Amino acid sequence: MRYYSTNRQAPAASLEEAVVKGLAGDRGLYMPERVPRLAPDTIARLKEMTFHDIACLVARAFFGEDIEADTLDAITRDTLAFDTPVVPVGDRIYSLELFHGPTLAFKDVGGRFMARLLGHFIRKEGAGRKVNVLVATSGDTGSAVANGFLGVEGIRVYVLYPKGKVSPIQECQFTTLGQNITALEVDGTFDDCQALVKSAFMDADLNRHMRLTSANSINVARFLPQSFYYFNAYARLDERGEADALVVSVPSGNFGNITAGLFAHAMGLPIRRFIAANNRNDVFLEYLRTGRYNPRPSVATIANAMDVGAPSNFARILDLYGSEGGDPYPRIRQLIAGHRYTDEQIADTMRRVYRSTGYVLDPHGACGYQGLADSLRPDETGVFLETAHPAKFKGTVDRILGSDIEIPAKLRAFMEGKKQSIELSKDFEGFKSFLMSR
Repeated sequence: MRYYSTNRQAPAASLEEAVVKGLAGDRGLYMPERVPRLAPDTIARLKEMTFHDIACLVARAFFGEDIEADTLDAITRDTLAFDTPVVPVGDRIYSLELFHGPTLAFKDVGGRFMARLLGHFIRKEGAGRKVNVLVATSGDTGSAVANGFLGVEGIRVYVLYPKGKVSPIQECQFTTLGQNITALEVDGTFDDCQALVKSAFMDADLNRHMRLTSANSINVARFLPQSFYYFNAYARLDERGEADALVVSVPSGNFGNITAGLFAHAMGLPIRRFIAANNRNDVFLEYLRTGRYNPRPSVATIANAMDVGAPSNFARILDLYGSEGGDPYPRIRQLIAGHRYTDEQIADTMRRVYRSTGYVLDPHGACGYQGLADSLRPDETGVFLETAHPAKFKGTVDRILGSDIEIPAKLRAFMEGKKQSIELSKDFEGFKSFLMSR
């Protein structure tokens, strides 16, 4: 499988080149040259398969031409040392719980898979080869990537996060690790952090000085494995006889998660439609309404991991539906609906669901749930992605619900560590100087 750039100006790359480089030389995002399609009878048999077997099937479809089957299966099974269960929350509404991994967030799937795949490629190159991973985070990406790569030989990780804009528990998960993980506290927004990462890839001096790659969802090894749990959700609902007319609502920030779902759909997964559930950062909703994409500075909300004003993966969505020529807008608008929720609306949803069902939503999952509640039709079944454990936002959740939710042991362990971070401005020259000194 070859991978091309969304900007169409860089040479096509192998899987190894796409994963190690992260971003194409023309600043575009890598896309697989084709989307493999699973046969309808294979889709029908998913309900008879375990999550591990489903994930291995999907992984082979994308990566099987480039990695030996035994090695790829081992990477996939080791990645998924946890489940992603489908839990009923309301009438025909289910939560796809993606917070059962080591850092209690959906990004454990992509982060762990990429760490293992990149480690495999580095080992192939031989002793002494090193790669530096740059990752911008609005909360959960940093912890998932840092913990996925912790202790991996030959790899140094730099986590850039916006000062004062991630929850204290999220911050603990990547600033207390040490070893090969360095946390960089940037005086700016997530978009500023993401801009620093992209600029680093384009800087000739830096790239001569050190090998750089990204572990954000701009990397194909991060976002493609997230399609695994869409297939698993379908299979588990098909077991219940409730997979017909399936609608999936995705809390959307940088759009890597919903892009993975769109790839699953392109592979043949019978999802009727998607909902992109936004907080006040609603550039995608504006695009759906007007056909115009106008990125702008992000706005801080209680659903902080979605505080993205210039979602990188929008380029992949445009490419996926425009690759055959013509305007992608009609196809995108037909398949994806959008909703926007203020902090007050998010809090109201959290209270209402907790009082009526006892289910504790985190602020991001609340956006996904409400997207279904506002638009699910009588003949449809809805699944929303609960992307992180609510305890990661304990202060916000307790204040809204009047509760004292328990902090899982996995999170308590992070909170006992000592914070280690380096403060930087959002100025690229300062960031460049720091990396050049390493």
